[in-house]
Amino acid sequence: MMYEWAADAACRTLPKTTFYPDDPEGVAVAKAICETCPVRTQCLETALSNREEDGVWGGLTFPERKHLARQKAAKHRRSR
Repeated sequence: MMYEWAADAACRTLPKTTFYPDDPEGVAVAKAICETCPVRTQCLETALSNREEDGVWGGLTFPERKHLARQKAAKHRRSR
């Protein structure tokens, strides 16, 4: 699936495997690329809304995205 925002992504010309690392060094490389990305927020929101369980999206790993999603849900519950 291609997202409209992906045309502007810093990762658009890189191998997808860059963002599915299997070691801490690979995670650091992927996150560094995300730091420079103009559509990082859109990427992260896409991963959160699709509940992506793999890879680095918007500069966050799955455990980091899961933590963020829980924080957002808790904040939403408190604001009701």
